[in-house]
Amino acid sequence: MKFDLHTLIIYLPELLQSLKNTLWITFSSLLIGIIFGFIACLIKMQNDSFYSKISSNVIDFFRTIPEMVLIFWVYSCLPLLFSIRISAELCGLISLSLISFAYLAEIFRAGILAVPKGEIQAANALAIPKLSIWRWIIVPPAIRRMMPAFINFFTELLKASSLLSAIGVAEMAYQASVLGAKTLAYLEFFTAIAILYFLIIYPLSLISKIAEKHLSIKTSQ
Repeated sequence: MKFDLHTLIIYLPELLQSLKNTLWITFSSLLIGIIFGFIACLIKMQNDSFYSKISSNVIDFFRTIPEMVLIFWVYSCLPLLFSIRISAELCGLISLSLISFAYLAEIFRAGILAVPKGEIQAANALAIPKLSIWRWIIVPPAIRRMMPAFINFFTELLKASSLLSAIGVAEMAYQASVLGAKTLAYLEFFTAIAILYFLIIYPLSLISKIAEKHLSIKTSQ
């Protein structure tokens, strides 16, 4: 079988547009997940409160549901429940945002809990305002500790975006399938998107490993 580079070049703009769609929906869901994940994290950290238990159960619920099941549920059931019409792209955004918020809430919580309690207690003893404690004592080291897990999650979320092809979202896997059916050049288009995913994810994995190594060295000192 001959690799048809000419066909790939002809349809490359459409493939790059699907890459743009993939990155847009991934970054958008990540941003939404950061906002709601941080809120859920703070609520869950309120010891044994009613809202803490609710937050914990909601987080656990969305972390245990398979991504594909959640995507199909949002796409098939949400419009029926509320009698509304939702585009496939919006359904994909909602699904990935729910996944993001649940996983990021746990990543944030782990990062905050990793901050030495002695530093927080010392700041409280000095009557430093709560906002300043969070801004200068809790958040900076928490971000450093959670960065490897955060990068790893972003790469997983990017890969999970390919599942949205099942509901017709025009991301890379969907576009490769459509163009492959149109030209019978499946080898060319699926190889191309595999390379695109590699070019994006591999550098991020290297950054994650460097950050993790740097963190382990710093914490051991």
